[in-house]
Amino acid sequence: MHTPRPVQALLIDMDNTLFDLVGAKHAACRAITEKTGVGDADLLFSYFLRRTRGFEDPGNILDFLVDEGIYSDSLFDMCSALYRDVKLSHIEPYPGVQKTLKRLVEREYPLALVTDAHRIDAIPRLEKAGLRDYFDQVVTYDMTWKKKPDPVPFLYALRRMNTAPGDAMIVGDSPRRDIAPGKDLGMTTVYARYGDRFSSSRNKGRADFTIDEFAQLIPLLSDLERPGKGRRSPCAAGSPSR
Repeated sequence: MHTPRPVQALLIDMDNTLFDLVGAKHAACRAITEKTGVGDADLLFSYFLRRTRGFEDPGNILDFLVDEGIYSDSLFDMCSALYRDVKLSHIEPYPGVQKTLKRLVEREYPLALVTDAHRIDAIPRLEKAGLRDYFDQVVTYDMTWKKKPDPVPFLYALRRMNTAPGDAMIVGDSPRRDIAPGKDLGMTTVYARYGDRFSSSRNKGRADFTIDEFAQLIPLLSDLERPGKGRRSPCAAGSPSR
């Protein structure tokens, strides 16, 4: 008799889980400050961390140029294009990501990417990283008009994969935007600690598992598939959170 595997499908965050978007954005900020000769990369990057505008909003560059007293329409257009091109050029998957996704596909796990990015930004990043073809579903902000931690993007992805929350695993670097809503929905939660540069809590045990590299998903899932193992049993590589 067929025994269903403990995890039937995976939902995976994109930025800072599959690749270092923060590093790419910082490189783009450095390119702008070097081109304009004002400020520095840390200063410009700090504009993207404000709540005044979104983390992806090019209006942050406009505000920086205005505050530095050098704004013009042509300079803003040039800086926005430079920022976009340099950021994309620095998108590279973390070590082991491609190999791990390939193994997950070979093991016939349905994979959905769930991101707050717009599709016009998400698809080029996935293609630049060489990861687009691994995902059955790519759920972007403009498909639901809800951002994480709202449950709607997760539920939308689960519905597209015909998977119940209790049969799914969510992998992400944000305790607030990935782990907390996944936990509330009843999914197995995996905290990608290696990609989290912002959380002061550093998880505090809310996730079922914590990984320090993406490749640890394989032994984690293998352990959960073993007969007699529950969905939230400890595994050798992905440590159970305390």
